Amino acid sequence: MKYYIIAGEASGDLHASNLMKALKSRDHHAQFRFWGGDLMAAVDQENNLVKHYKELAFMGFVEVVLNLRTILNNIKYCKKDILNYQPDVLILVDYPGFNMRIAEFAKKENIPVHYYISPQIWAWKENRIHKIKRDVDEMYVILPFEKDFYEKKHSFPVHFVGHPLLDAIADRPPFDLDRFKKDHKLSDKPIIALLPGSRKQEIKKMLEVMLKMVDKFDDYQFIIGGAPSQPKSFYQEFIEDQKVALIENKTYDLLSAASAALVTSGTATLETALFKVPEVVCYKGNAISYQIGKRLVKNIKYISLVNLILDREAVTELIQDDFNEKTLENELYKILDPKYREKIFEDYFDLEEKLGGKGASENVSDLIVKI
Repeated sequence: MKYYIIAGEASGDLHASNLMKALKSRDHHAQFRFWGGDLMAAVDQENNLVKHYKELAFMGFVEVVLNLRTILNNIKYCKKDILNYQPDVLILVDYPGFNMRIAEFAKKENIPVHYYISPQIWAWKENRIHKIKRDVDEMYVILPFEKDFYEKKHSFPVHFVGHPLLDAIADRPPFDLDRFKKDHKLSDKPIIALLPGSRKQEIKKMLEVMLKMVDKFDDYQFIIGGAPSQPKSFYQEFIEDQKVALIENKTYDLLSAASAALVTSGTATLETALFKVPEVVCYKGNAISYQIGKRLVKNIKYISLVNLILDREAVTELIQDDFNEKTLENELYKILDPKYREKIFEDYFDLEEKLGGKGASENVSDLIVKI
């Protein structure tokens, strides 16, 4: 079959690449055309990448408005490319602002629409359920509470397939801590990982506060996890004259080595928890975008996936004005305390149990090929 896949972010590139591997193992005649990144391109190896997600990443309401022409041109080009390719199935991976528009178009063209990793309509824009019911043929959800949300609240059948991060973590080769420290010229001090996000504007805001912890915790070494979407040169202004290292594109290795982490809200909060690393979840966005978002988001008590899945505050969330030097220092001291860490580890094991076992990619590919 011919598969057209759209992933618009680094996490989507990871999950879509694993899905492509699973599809190839079940459909030996699989052909792909896709929007995504380097991981998807490595699976396909036939140069069928249409656009890289680095060209698509716009964060927040203000940023979207400023780049509206580019976004609309991308949508127009995508529609034309789908028609030219004539896929047997369109697979949309997260990235709802773009993908929901494409779903509507594809449905009108009688192209089957399969959506992997549901838009978070349980948090905001719940009225999108009407478009999902109209335009999406099959929905694959990765959070346990999403199945009840769709089926019990909105009478829309979906497939709970498990969380793909469990696959990505379980399939890693054995980690050698000594080798990791040697390769990156690290000391023997315990490591605090800084994961400030993936987009320029959020990285700048987060690191401004995170780096103030470096001189307060002399017994630790701080390491920034560089995002694959940003060049090394972008980080230089932050690490100049700082007792901090930068390690690029090695987030999972960094989390394997870390004793604690300061993490920008997003998928990385769940990744950090699955690596059993105590964390403080941080978020500070554009003031206007934040105020708009705060009014649109409803019926949720937390911003981190860890707390949302557990439905309790297992990890501390410092949001907007609460994300400041003093509160961050206090919370970092807490997660380094042995007794406090024990409670976090208990919560992390509960979290993993709720997510189920590995196999999300295989589950989705089985269903797509079968359907």
